[in-house]
Amino acid sequence: MQAKVSWKGRMSFVGTADSGFQVNLGSEPQVGGDNDGFRPMELMAVSLAGCTAMDVISILTKKRQQVTAFEVRVAAERAEEHPKVFTSATIEYLVTGHDVDEAAVLRAIELSAERYCPAQGMLARVFPITLRYKIFEAQEGGEKFITEGAYAPQQRGT
Repeated sequence: MQAKVSWKGRMSFVGTADSGFQVNLGSEPQVGGDNDGFRPMELMAVSLAGCTAMDVISILTKKRQQVTAFEVRVAAERAEEHPKVFTSATIEYLVTGHDVDEAAVLRAIELSAERYCPAQGMLARVFPITLRYKIFEAQEGGEKFITEGAYAPQQRGT
């Protein structure tokens, strides 16, 4: 895989990769930026969310779950001192649909965490990642909360 960023002036860059798509990167005005794009660490969090989201929705679809809405949120904690790395993260899967099976959701999260998502596999070696989920029943005019829980990854090396 090849990726690059091209400087556009001040603290503005355009990132590209093998796919050919572009993403703007920028920074806050107080550090010389124009507030005109993602911060690099935001992209890392979005990459983590996107990687596992693609796995989980693909698996739920193959398991014939009737998902009508799906969202993955990442809340990442950062160190106070530079380089201000991520120190922990929570991934929350919000699954809405009709009669969504909790066991199917747990299995999809497990497969993403343990086998398929390279972003999660790589980052979980560096800091702890908590995996949580909420399931909602789709209803006319909204949704009804059904259940929530967590997936505990297998302990590595035990």
